Amino acid sequence: MDDKKLKIGKYEFTSRLFVGTGKYETLPLMAEALEASGTELVTVAVRRAKLGTDESLLNYIDQKKYTILPNTAGCFSAEEALRTARLARETGISDMVKLEVLGDEKTLLPDPIGTLEATEILVKEGFTVLVYTSDDPIIAKRLEDMGAASVMPAGAPIGSGQGILNKNNIRIIMETLSVPIIVDAGVGTASDVTVAMELGSEGVLLNTGIASAKDPLKMARAMKLACESGRLAYLAGRIPKKMYATASSPLKDF
Repeated sequence: MDDKKLKIGKYEFTSRLFVGTGKYETLPLMAEALEASGTELVTVAVRRAKLGTDESLLNYIDQKKYTILPNTAGCFSAEEALRTARLARETGISDMVKLEVLGDEKTLLPDPIGTLEATEILVKEGFTVLVYTSDDPIIAKRLEDMGAASVMPAGAPIGSGQGILNKNNIRIIMETLSVPIIVDAGVGTASDVTVAMELGSEGVLLNTGIASAKDPLKMARAMKLACESGRLAYLAGRIPKKMYATASSPLKDF
């Protein structure tokens, strides 16, 4: 497929599917799923990675093949997220970070105030910041203005599998911002990825949709193909929707 590479800060990717590493039954299964997905960027929750131990999931990720994106999953304050991001950089994982500052344990929705605060500080400290946020266009714009390298609006609540609930807000965010928009969270199946990409998203980040599928390897492959298909359809340009039929072969030619 003739397409430009996805650029986020100083990083470049051919695959536009980003995949997480949580919830797999085993770490070897996780490694197989990453391979099947075709991803080039793998997210790792710093707080759950068991860094520096024999049980670290990083032992199952080929860092010559994949770019590691540490994330601050499980952090419920800006201060906690900042400590986690700094730990990831100090241990040599990456100066790129997926920032999550959560506001509620039940919904796992982001805390907008804490997210804005942490984004501003991390950008000033030289991080390449990809920010998990709600699908609020105003907050998304504020994050871009603060220097976020990518804004990642949720398609639906984390792990819910509901797909893209508010296409209009995602469209508005993409029309308003110039940084790459990566739809993050809520993907349940391959068609959800296709929808996100057909809307014009630069990429999709998912975890549960693969890890919790009945057959994670088949689903990983399906997500890969869905991402490629949706991107190609977006580049091709769909026909406009019309109220009435339009004959494929003009009637006057019969």
